[in-house]
Amino acid sequence: MNPLLLFEKWFSEEKEQNNLKLPAACCLSTNGLDGYPNSRFVSLKEIKNKSFVITGPLDSRKGKEIKSHSKVALSFWWTSTERQVRIQGDVSEIPKSDAEIYFKQRNRDSKIVSAIFEQGQEIQDVSYMQKLFEEKKAALENKDIEQPNNWGGIFIKPIRIEFMEFRKSRLHERKLFEQSSNGWEMKILQP
Repeated sequence: MNPLLLFEKWFSEEKEQNNLKLPAACCLSTNGLDGYPNSRFVSLKEIKNKSFVITGPLDSRKGKEIKSHSKVALSFWWTSTERQVRIQGDVSEIPKSDAEIYFKQRNRDSKIVSAIFEQGQEIQDVSYMQKLFEEKKAALENKDIEQPNNWGGIFIKPIRIEFMEFRKSRLHERKLFEQSSNGWEMKILQP
């Protein structure tokens, strides 16, 4: 069984049962530059080239952490189907042409934020940030917003994917798929 196909099936079932505002939200965990694990929610764009695709500024904290240590974890929790998917994998950068396509698909406000702010950098005043955003938004009213040079994306090529279906009995069903030289191997785990 191909775990990427199972992931797509589960994802589709969750979207059918749940009117989620952010259906592709997932938790990306990296190895922090200070040695501490670091997690944040991101949005899955798609599965492409047998990999999970995430986008954003590559010079942000997460980008720097990934560049320093290209092994990450990705976690999904779906409330309607009571399922969890945990992924561990290796990261590589997506092609610039793919990043351009993903950037063009973003809503206008998201493009403006990406173009004028440095994600994760310290600021002194939230009102200044709001003022700068409104000014830039007005200045760019009828113009295309260029993709910033630091904005791109990553492939997360899974080496391990665990699927867990929660049960009221607490006998949760867990299946672990691990990449081997023979392809994907599956193990059933205790709850």
